[in-house]
Amino acid sequence: MLGFPSSAPTPLRTRNYRLYFSGQLISVPGTWLQTVAQAWLVLELSSSGSALGVTVALQTVPVLVLGAWTGSVADRIDKRKLLLATQATQGLLAAILGTLALTGAVQLWMVWLLALGLGITRSFDTPTRQAFVSELVEGPSLARAIGINSTVVSAARMIGPAAGGVIIAAVGVGWCFLLNAASFVGPLIGLLAMDASKLYRPEIPAVRKPHAVRAGLRYVRNRRDLLIPLLMMALVGTLAFEFQVTIPLMAHSAFHLGATGFGLLYAAMGAGAVVSGVTLAGKVPGRVRTLAISAAAFGIALGAAALVPTPAGAAICLAVAGAASVVYSSSTNGTLQIRADPSMRGRVVALYIMAFMGSTAVGGPLVGVVGQVVGPRASLWVGALGCAAAVLLALAYELRERGRRQPARTQTGAVAAG
Repeated sequence: MLGFPSSAPTPLRTRNYRLYFSGQLISVPGTWLQTVAQAWLVLELSSSGSALGVTVALQTVPVLVLGAWTGSVADRIDKRKLLLATQATQGLLAAILGTLALTGAVQLWMVWLLALGLGITRSFDTPTRQAFVSELVEGPSLARAIGINSTVVSAARMIGPAAGGVIIAAVGVGWCFLLNAASFVGPLIGLLAMDASKLYRPEIPAVRKPHAVRAGLRYVRNRRDLLIPLLMMALVGTLAFEFQVTIPLMAHSAFHLGATGFGLLYAAMGAGAVVSGVTLAGKVPGRVRTLAISAAAFGIALGAAALVPTPAGAAICLAVAGAASVVYSSSTNGTLQIRADPSMRGRVVALYIMAFMGSTAVGGPLVGVVGQVVGPRASLWVGALGCAAAVLLALAYELRERGRRQPARTQTGAVAAG
């Protein structure tokens, strides 16, 4: 079975990866700072779960629609140069939203327009950034690098929201967007300082073909070891990874917390994710059984968070959910990147991003409507059901694979006996 060896050399010994890692340490907390601030701003402008769901969807529809194509773009052009453009654009969009919020001119339609622009930019940035890791390190260090990246995101999920709650309460929501804009200076400096001659690029770059997207889809369809993890992520991504909707609704409507309490709920989830990322991400076996176990734990934690009556209890459950979610997402990402052929890696990663982030274009509004009509706790139950569906898919796959292996072993035994 494919695994992620814990004894693999650390990618931090590679200068280019250290520059990338340092830039992410600065930028990713700013991204989560904006995520919290944007959700709170939408609730201040509308007090509507549906409006919050639409905002999240606008950021993810471009990923869903363009994801497969942007993955083929990432396979054939200079990823470092593309990232310079996308990181700078995200910083500019954050600066515009911050200025509008601070001047009091912001309206809901402006937030939606900028969210759409951010979604278009991220549809290029995210698959390129994920695939770029394989150009910074190679061999056994790749799984560790993916695990480290997941830990950075998890730590940012703890630091950014907690800081966001404090900043919103102290000086207003607009400063969160401006701080995020400033944070993009870090990755831009890191990308510019890299030694491009030491990047591990394919010897034969992918050429532009008229049916590159179709080829990527056909490749995954014929590889069940890639297709099943992608389908599982589509289920979990659509219904469970909707924290941008569920946590604000729980804080605002179920527990009636202020901005600080809202940020702390997000931070609790991030704390669990950090512990899990440091101890497990990138080190657990990359197989469907691992994905099923982590998805089950994720779903149970979401269901428990929907039941507990107090913010403290919800925070504990969300910490467990965060721990399970980072194992699930990093294991899926690592499995796909390691098993995919290098010439197809960008497209496979793009499909992963479509399943992980792009599915929010459907799930965000759905979970938002459920939270508004049925109640915020019901939005968490939807996520738990999504995880249960993914576990059932994994079990069906395992049973089918076991059935296929059994005749092969029987035939081998018969040949040996003869």
